[in-house]
This record gives sequence, structure tokens and C-alpha cells, in this order.
Amino acid sequence: MAANFWKSSHYSQWLLDRQEILAGRGEDLKLYDFTENEILKIHMFFANFIRHLGDSLKLRQQVIATAIVYFKRFYSRNSLKSIAPLLLAPTCILLASKAEECGIISPNRFLNACHNAIKQKYSSYFEVTEYPYKMNIILECEFFLLELLDCSLIVYHPYRPLLQFIEDFDKKKDALLPCAWRAINDSYNTDICLMYPPYVIALACLHTACIIQSIDCTHWFAELSVDLDLLFEVTRQIVALYELLKTYEESTEIKPLLDKIAIPTNPKGGRYDIRTCDSTN
Repeated sequence: MAANFWKSSHYSQWLLDRQEILAGRGEDLKLYDFTENEILKIHMFFANFIRHLGDSLKLRQQVIATAIVYFKRFYSRNSLKSIAPLLLAPTCILLASKAEECGIISPNRFLNACHNAIKQKYSSYFEVTEYPYKMNIILECEFFLLELLDCSLIVYHPYRPLLQFIEDFDKKKDALLPCAWRAINDSYNTDICLMYPPYVIALACLHTACIIQSIDCTHWFAELSVDLDLLFEVTRQIVALYELLKTYEESTEIKPLLDKIAIPTNPKGGRYDIRTCDSTN
């Protein structure tokens, strides 16, 4: 691992601006006539799929967060039609478990977790009764994912900075920490993890927690050597996510979006074969 974030590949290669992200999604916006919010909902759906799978495998939160970042990085430079998200999402979990050195997951255990996720929660979304990909396909997909990521597997997360900041905070730490921690988890439903350094995200989530808990934190934040406009922009995006979630109904909204990208029920090649993915994009 790099000595610090500023010397890492995360900083040098994988901090993207909004225009880069939109350019990477341009094909999907045109081909499927998606809005930006609809793509956000698809990403949020598969982030939750990754969480469900990670929880069933008893993986640490950081492993799950790393897998979500891999997923988002891939689709920041590739269309949703290049590799089926239902194939890529578990692949990201598998690769993250290796990168975060959390132990070997046996192929049988991994596939069983995928099958159970479909049976327990997701069969109606994909119209299948079991996970449709074999382990050899997942491992081949892992190769393409590694290539696209340029083997830059180290991901810095906001959790550690949050713990450091909360130690300096003098108001209601016990109430703020779990609230800010949940805000970090929720932030992975957005593109924030692709766009901002972890310490900025940590501060924005702490700021969001102060808003939710009605705690006046103006003086504490004013004393920080940080761009407050940037901080407030990240906070705004987190609050916007919560506003979206107030009216978002996954059970009715996501199926038509998944139908648009035509995730196959019996994948044997064709447009969803991972060999169609140009990993050099």
C-alpha cells in the first residue's frame, strides 16, 4: 500500500471530475435513453446487491466498500452493455476480498452465496431462479476488471479519517459517529467516491450528521484548513441522495431499467459475453 493517499494510484489515477464520469456514461445515456438519475438508481441497486452478497459472506465493511468502488470505476469507463452488471458485481466482491487480504473464499462458498442472493431477494428482478454464471466466467471477468483498473487495487476510504476527526470533535460524539458512519456507507450509492479525497468525504458525512442531529458545528468547521465550498458541495450531494430516497421505490422502479439493459437469463455469449468488453477504453 502507498505510504499515504497523495502518493497512491487512487489519487493519481482514480479521482475523476463530473465531466469525465458523464463522458464515460455517454453511450448509456444515448443508447438506453437513460437520465442521470436512472443510471444512479442502477448503480445504487447493484451497490445494494454487493452489500447483500458481502454480508452473506461475512466480509468487513471496507471490503464491501472497495468492491463498490471497483464496480463504479469500471462503469465510469465502460458501458453497461460491455459486461452484465450481474456478472461484474460479484466479480468485484471476489477481487476486493483478495485486495483487502480478508482470506480465501472457496469457489463453492462464493457461488452458493450468489445463488442464495438470487433466491432470497433478487430473482424477480432478473427472472432467474439461480445465479446464471459459472465460476470460470467470474474468474475470466476478474481478469478484465484487473486490466481495466490497471491493477490499481488500493482504495482509500473515509472511515479512518472520520475516526480521526471525531476525536477532535467536542460535541455529542456518541450520537454523531454512528450517524456519520451511516452517511459514509450511503455515500457509496453516489459518485462521491469517484470524485473526492476520502478526508473530504469524511468531513462532509460528519457535517451531514451534524445537520441530521441538529448540532451547531459552524465554529469547528470554520477552523479547519479545508475548502468549505468543496465540503458543502459534497454535503449537498449526500443530502440530495436522501431526498431521492424519500420517493424512490426500488421494487417498482428498477425492473424496467434492468429490462432496458437486457440482462440475460441464460448467458452463453453474444453481447454480454465478457469478450465483447474493450478493456482499453
